[in-house]
Amino acid sequence: MPKYRLDLSYLGSGFRGLARQPGQRTVQGMVEESLSRIIRREVTTVAAGRTDAGVHARQQVLSFWVDRDLDEGRVLRSLGKTLAPEIAPFSLIMVDEAFDARHSAKFRTYRYRILNRQIADPFHHATVWHVADELNIEAMDIGVSRLVGEHDFAAFCRASSAGGTMRRVISATWAAAEVDLIEFEISARSFCHQMVRSIVGLSVDIGRGYRGPEEMSVVLASRDRSRSGQMAPARGLFLWEVGY
Repeated sequence: MPKYRLDLSYLGSGFRGLARQPGQRTVQGMVEESLSRIIRREVTTVAAGRTDAGVHARQQVLSFWVDRDLDEGRVLRSLGKTLAPEIAPFSLIMVDEAFDARHSAKFRTYRYRILNRQIADPFHHATVWHVADELNIEAMDIGVSRLVGEHDFAAFCRASSAGGTMRRVISATWAAAEVDLIEFEISARSFCHQMVRSIVGLSVDIGRGYRGPEEMSVVLASRDRSRSGQMAPARGLFLWEVGY
């Protein structure tokens, strides 16, 4: 029985997250419904990573079994027409039966985008966090550099996170991306629930000068979720890349 890998991007604003939920409009639910209709088989997918309501993806990966070979080009074109404009599937290939979108991933990269200027931008509101206060990017970068390596991220994770809160961060940086736009990029094998948005929230407090860069280490060591402060809104977060 052949197995397939589907790569797609999506704007998460209109969805209750990635994972299928009864009675809710979700990315996985819409993709499975469309796939099942196109190939006339019931399809259940496995995703590389879950994204919350309002979170976007530049690259999400799904894998699924089906009981016959597919015309990948035809299915991909049909999916694109059905799911546009919020979801854009861009690759469909047959893979080895051992491939699993979630468990085969070697790393996941997220990016968070902040519009840092006095005036908001209505054309980008759905994909950035507008912060009017001037931010010290260097201090923010120093702060997140302390997260690289294996640590207990309980202070940055929702208490109910599956699989515990120990994680190994490969890289974490803040940098200017475009005029008035700054980006946080973080890579790890896996993330616990709300980890990235909590790190961004503390980073912005550091950038505003409310807390020093050393606070990132202090909060991390505390394992106390209440000490990380505000959580950044979902709309600025992207699942950027999944590596295999």
